[in-house]
Amino acid sequence: MIRLTFDSRLLASAALGVILLGTVPASAQEAADPAAAAAAAGKPAIGAYGFDAKGMDRTVLPGNDFYAYANGAWAKATAIPADKSNYGMFTELADLSQQRTRDILEAAKSDPNSKIGRAYTAYLDNGAVEAKGLAPIETWLTKVRSVDKAGLAGLLAEADRNGVSHFFGGYVGQDDKNPDVYIYSLYQGGLGMPDRDFYLKPGERNDTLQAAYLKHLENMLVLAGEANAAARAKAIYDLEKQIATVHWDKNDSSDATKVYNKMTIAELAQAAPGFDWAGFIRGVGVNEDMILVAQPSAFTGEAKLISEAPIAVIRDLLLVRSLDDFSDVLPDAVAKESFAFYGTALSGTPEMQERWKRAVDFTTGNLGEAVGQDYVARYFPPETKAAMDKLVKNVIAALGERIDRLSWMQPETKVKARAKLASFTTKIGYPDKWKDYSKLDIEADDLFGNALRSNQFAHDDNISRLGGPIRRWEWSMTPMTVNAYANFGMNEIVFPAAILQPPFFDPNADPAINYGGIGAVIGHEISHHFDDQGAKYDQTGKLADWWTPADVKAFEAAGKALVAQYDAYEVLPGEHLDGTFTLGENIGDLAGLTIAYDAYKKALGGKEAPVIDGTTGDQRFFLGWAQVWRRNYREQNLSQRITTDPHSPSIQRAWVSRNLDPWYKAFQVKPGQTLYLAPEDRVRIW
Repeated sequence: MIRLTFDSRLLASAALGVILLGTVPASAQEAADPAAAAAAAGKPAIGAYGFDAKGMDRTVLPGNDFYAYANGAWAKATAIPADKSNYGMFTELADLSQQRTRDILEAAKSDPNSKIGRAYTAYLDNGAVEAKGLAPIETWLTKVRSVDKAGLAGLLAEADRNGVSHFFGGYVGQDDKNPDVYIYSLYQGGLGMPDRDFYLKPGERNDTLQAAYLKHLENMLVLAGEANAAARAKAIYDLEKQIATVHWDKNDSSDATKVYNKMTIAELAQAAPGFDWAGFIRGVGVNEDMILVAQPSAFTGEAKLISEAPIAVIRDLLLVRSLDDFSDVLPDAVAKESFAFYGTALSGTPEMQERWKRAVDFTTGNLGEAVGQDYVARYFPPETKAAMDKLVKNVIAALGERIDRLSWMQPETKVKARAKLASFTTKIGYPDKWKDYSKLDIEADDLFGNALRSNQFAHDDNISRLGGPIRRWEWSMTPMTVNAYANFGMNEIVFPAAILQPPFFDPNADPAINYGGIGAVIGHEISHHFDDQGAKYDQTGKLADWWTPADVKAFEAAGKALVAQYDAYEVLPGEHLDGTFTLGENIGDLAGLTIAYDAYKKALGGKEAPVIDGTTGDQRFFLGWAQVWRRNYREQNLSQRITTDPHSPSIQRAWVSRNLDPWYKAFQVKPGQTLYLAPEDRVRIW
């Protein structure tokens, strides 16, 4: 299992306009960018010591709202760009990454031998896309319109390979209980909205979304040239709502133990009759008999619904999915309709991104490591990688020492925890081995074909893992991604190049800022391997029981206290966080910040940090943490995240500091202040 991201709902965003690293001559950088001049002069890119003090709201007591104290002025002064559902530090850096990638692709356009140049060129040629209309996808749509129940399994297998979503999905990954072997896994699907709750939970917001989605289904059928679209859209929606009733909820679906269900294809067919499982699984290219089924009862229910549903309704559902899934490479009428629901109704974003931005995202989405090689050559010097490697080692050492001091963990379990920590692999910046795209055909005048072939290439590459050695060199993110992740089966933590810059990391910033920023990010990813799910995996990456019953009891008790703390947060009127769903990420934040603080203090070598601009070292550490969470949300986006995002919103992530004793001393937080917790109520896990 991969705990995929530090920020799982990262969307493209507006440009930071800062070039801090790269091979551009210093004089050119300095002329174009004051931040580059600051870096060249050995000064922090942000503020006097790496923190934007002007963004603070000093009228707020830290103990009442630490997020507002650190970030309130920034929040009031910062508008969300029209093509964004939210805007903050992640999105600023994502836009910088997007602009840098555009420069790379613009240069590549003039090279006819460059695949990334051809992919980018094809996307930019909107005139050609409009001229072709739906002709490129018609061959596939014709297959969908003519499929019968006997041929459905084969068509859905082809849909999988083509990148069209349907009733369920599958992928090849490590076998959680035998991580040296790959296995094919199936997971539930079939919903056009992001989660079953959007169909089943009452409330005005969901009523509005359901009406908007129903209209979207109708509009897509009209664009596909279908008659009687309103009635047919209602039939699709009714089928999806039935599917939602058999889906597992997000908490069960996030439980590594519950979703590990190994069975043969014959056993799946017996458990979920009514669908040709062998035909589908063989059709996607899997020749092995043993598979994993994430949500068995959901497959039982879905198979029954598929067998009972009129084939006409199934065809219509697949028509809509096909247009939605390829909307970004089809004419504007389709792209805008898809955006109207998924971008505006669901997330609150008023405008689509400019075409060049979408062209960059398309190219990096399909040829990411081909772009990444140029990106790291320009923007990720070896010095940054070396400095990051040192930080990682310091934070890992801090967790090791903390494990040794734990009062609740049994000695025999500590030995195993230490062994797991020692077995970590850290990946920084970019892969040691780049993905080979030589078998992927990309043409400068065939945008839809490029998308289709890219989907097929990715599918075939994934399936080809079966029977082969574990690809320990592979990455799940590109170097241009502003994020990080933990992979339980690989026992690894991964930090792409694009996150290793201010405000997360600046070689010229005060160490406290770096430890509160990237240090806590490192700690977050490390501690994922010891969160509510990661702790189920041993030092080999195997899903196994390696804790004593007493350890489990103590760990679960601390987890329940953190669940209760986050359950109490009302993010929007009547909309509370789900502390169970967000538990893993909240443990990551709490433990990450805790061990980063230990690492920072150890880095001081027993000395007191200097006072800078009236701030102590501890104050700067916590301000560095709060600064990376600067983010404004549109209300629709924030509401959607409460349902679908395992990460807490930025304000509550900054508030995790209320569980750390040094935060109270640093900011003189007193009883009676909003965030104050009595010492016995502060959650301490790692």
